[in-house]
This record gives sequence, structure tokens and C-alpha cells, in this order.
Amino acid sequence: MRLQVSLLCLFCLTMRSQAEDGASLHGSINPAGRCHYTFTVASPQESSCPGGDIKSEMDGVLSRLTLLEALVSQLLAGADGGTGSKGGEDVQKATAHVTGERNKLQQDNAYLTQQVRELQRRLEEQNREAESLKQKSCEQTQLPGGSQRDTRPVSDPVHDLANGSYQEMKAEVTEVPASQLILDGGHNATDCGDLLSVGDPVLHRKADSITGKYGVWLQDPEPRGPHYTKKTVWRIDAVGKDIRQLFAYEDLDQFSRGFPMKVVVLPEPLESTGATVYRSSLYYQRKRSRTLIRYDLDSESVASRSELPGAGFHGQYPYSWGGYTDIDLAVDEQGLWAIYSTSEANGAIVISRLDPDSLAVGKSWETTIRKNTVANAFMACGRLYTLASYTAANTVVNHVFDTATGVRRPVAVPFRNRYKYNSMLDYNYAHRKLYAWDNFHMVTYDVRLGPGSR
Repeated sequence: MRLQVSLLCLFCLTMRSQAEDGASLHGSINPAGRCHYTFTVASPQESSCPGGDIKSEMDGVLSRLTLLEALVSQLLAGADGGTGSKGGEDVQKATAHVTGERNKLQQDNAYLTQQVRELQRRLEEQNREAESLKQKSCEQTQLPGGSQRDTRPVSDPVHDLANGSYQEMKAEVTEVPASQLILDGGHNATDCGDLLSVGDPVLHRKADSITGKYGVWLQDPEPRGPHYTKKTVWRIDAVGKDIRQLFAYEDLDQFSRGFPMKVVVLPEPLESTGATVYRSSLYYQRKRSRTLIRYDLDSESVASRSELPGAGFHGQYPYSWGGYTDIDLAVDEQGLWAIYSTSEANGAIVISRLDPDSLAVGKSWETTIRKNTVANAFMACGRLYTLASYTAANTVVNHVFDTATGVRRPVAVPFRNRYKYNSMLDYNYAHRKLYAWDNFHMVTYDVRLGPGSR
């Protein structure tokens, strides 16, 4: 600012000097006794006379102004101290970062739009197919006059139980290799691809006290001990300072009625809703630590324990709903997993595959999904799925990370939080269901997976 004022003053002085050379002012007293002033300037003709020095003076003034402008530019550059270049680089970097984020969001939006269109197309095809099947069924079963007829072929063995053909067919079915089936759920092992849909929640029980606002409930997909089966239901109320009680129910019916067949008192307290049951063992995180414990349910003793390296705990990297959900243990067709984060990952979700006996970490994957931006997560077919919201009645499964490819991508599978506070979400591959604890309510969701690509 000071430089600009100085420049203006110099310019004014220059113009004043110029004016003094080209004009004159005279004063006198007229006969009436009054002061009389006369201001005289050169006429255009005089200004343009050859040999005049006004043009040379103007050229000199212009030269001096040019020098002054150069000097001001140098002074301004020196006052900036070289920070202008750095500031420009910072602006360029920030602009490039914002542009990259915008392009990424545009790509995600385009992908989600494509997924929605694909889902709408599939829904329309299924509706047309269902309508077509309905019409064919009516045409086949309705005879003239409104009577019904049996549409089964005569060769159907049900028509002739005495000839033994039904028994032979039954024997052939039982000889199908077990490796081609997924336990007792009847799902083919090749049906282990992407998550296609999640059904509506089915209520099995509502907790009767404040300690049941959130917790863990599930069934063992692969029990190995003699005392419990796939029908056995396990439940832990996770509200409280010292959580040690594990309730066992004979089956879903007894669970719904609230009649436990056994209550196991754990030797060490657990934290939050990240526990799981697998191969007749309860896997859980010890309270206020990154220690994982495997508790053998048949012998009712601690079988193994291990530290999860670098894992955050007790509120460092929880899901968005909180609840000290730093470490979430999960089971799927490929085994036992830990879902957590570390300081090295800066809060992004880390997935580690664990040895179910020793709890040693086999392999880990670092995703780009911020753990505190998703409500919950589960594993299915070696893929991590995350839930967008725990309170929205209608939300979506919004991310999938495939451990086979190491690629994350956005998805939009509709999901319902009927009771608007979903604090636990686990997948059971034997029953092909999701188990959830939604605001005192224990519910399941049927899931549909696409054909496997592995």
C-alpha cells in the first residue's frame, strides 16, 4: 500500500512539473482596485510546433514511469518472500485433491445408478416370470367346467408306492456327496457369490429388561462337540459393567419362550457385541483389552488366547453406533475373521483371518472403509459387507470388500432396521441367515447370494 501511495505522489509531481512548463499564471490589480488573475496555456498550434521540447519531456516522464513500475514490481516480489510460488503449489494440490474426490464420487454414483437399474430390471423380470407361471398353473389345473385335475405324470413314483421305485429314488438322493451341499441348509456350495438381497426381519424374541437393549445372539454353524447342535441358540446381554453370563437354549422355540437349558458363567468378562460361536467354542474380546479368547463350550474352559496386534479397543475405532465395538469377530464359509482397525490404518477397517484353534493371525487386508462411518459389518463368502445406518428404518448394505481380489466397491442392497437401533449383525452360513439385535429385539434376515466365481 505504501508503495502505491509513493507511486501516486511521484506521478502527481511529474504532472505538476509538466503543467508548469506548458502554462503560466499572472496576477494584477485592475482600475477598480480588484485583483485580476490570468492563466495562459499554449495553443494546439504552439504545442505542435517543430523544435518544441514538450514531446521530449513527455518521453522522459514515460521513461521514468516505466522505471518506477519495474522498481515497484521488484519490491513487491521481494516483500512476498517467495511464498507466492509455494502458495500457488498448495492451491494446485488442493484443487487436484478436490477434483479427484469429485471424480471418485461421480464414479461411485454412476455405479450405484447402474446397480439400481439392474435391480429394477431383475425385479421386473421376476414379476413377469411369476405372472407367467401363475397363468400356466391355472391353465394346467383348470379343466372345462371348473373341475381340477392332477397334473403329475403317471410315472411319478408317488402314484405307485408298492413298486419300490420311490425307495430307490430316495436311496439315490442320499448318496449325493456331502461336499456338494452346505450343511443342513440345502444350499449348493457354488452359491457363494455376491450378496443379492436381504429379506425382511423375522422377530424371535424381545428382551424383557434394560440389560437386553443390545447384545449377541446366534447359532453355531458347525458344532463339533457332543453336547450342542446347530439348533442350539446362544445369547449374551451386553449391557452392564461385568458381562459374563452366556445363556444356552435347546432350540429357537425354547429361545422364543425364554426357557434356557443352561447358563454358563465366563471366567473373564467380555466387551461389546463382537462375540461369535464356531465349532463348539465361544470367541470373544476380553474387556478393556485387545486380547481374544476362545472358550470351549463342551469343557467350559479357556482353550486359547491371543493378542490381536495393533488392534484398537475400548472406544478407539468403534462402529458408528459406539458400544466399544472396536473388535468384531465373524464366521463365514471360509472360517474365522476379525474386523477391526489400527493406528497404522488411520481408522480404516482391517480384516484378519484367524486360526480357529490358536487365534493366530493368518493374513490381513486393509480396506479404505472408515470403521466409524458404517453401522456394522459381517463376512460372507470371504467378502466383507458393511451396513450404512443402524437407526434408519430403511437403509442399505453400502460397501463390499472382496478378500480374493483386494477390491472395494459400493453396493446398494436394501436393508430394514425395523426397531431403529441395530447393534449386532452376524452371518450364519449353515442357515443362510443374518442374525441381528435391534433395540431389544432379536431378529433374523434371509439372504440370497449369487453364483460363486471362485
